[in-house]
Amino acid sequence: MLDWMTIDNVEIVVEKYKLLGPFFSVFLTFLESFIPVLPLFIIVIANAAAYGLFWGFLLSWLGTVAGSYLFFLMIRKFGEYRIFRRIKEQTQVKKLIHWVDIRGFTPLFVLLCLPFTPVVVVNSVAGLSNIKKKYYFLTLFISKPIMIFLISYLGSDLRQVLTSPLKIIVSIVVVLVIWGIGKFIERILNKRVERDLREIEKLRRNK
Repeated sequence: MLDWMTIDNVEIVVEKYKLLGPFFSVFLTFLESFIPVLPLFIIVIANAAAYGLFWGFLLSWLGTVAGSYLFFLMIRKFGEYRIFRRIKEQTQVKKLIHWVDIRGFTPLFVLLCLPFTPVVVVNSVAGLSNIKKKYYFLTLFISKPIMIFLISYLGSDLRQVLTSPLKIIVSIVVVLVIWGIGKFIERILNKRVERDLREIEKLRRNK
């Protein structure tokens, strides 16, 4: 496998991927919103490598926003059905739903900006919360570009990244730093969720 991973072979794969057309690229990022096991990171890099930074970014952005919003609408409409009830009954999801109802736009925006956030969970929480549809669409529209652009930038100059040991190291470090920052912010948000819910519970008891 490692012997096969030459720059020429990677570029051949990218060219074959490009032949599938831009609609396939949009469809893959769209589909990832419903099937979280699909590697969004790799799909976005492939789009940028095939179509360049601008078009690769745009295709990935359109696909992931459309997919995320449709998933959100499905949860909003069918969230009480048994197929989605298991998601709603998870303790962490319940806490996040309450917190989103309290804080609204901000926690969703922060979570959606992070590349490794489980987007299915975020979309589910938003769909089960009381946030208005137009506000969630706006949240997706302005938060997703940040995450998508960071990944697209790595994929837009794939030859340079793969042929330069320094750039490979820098790219790995950047990915790890982004992942670390994401996990750090998630921990902070989780602590704030716990704190806000405790304060609400105290207020209820004092009434």
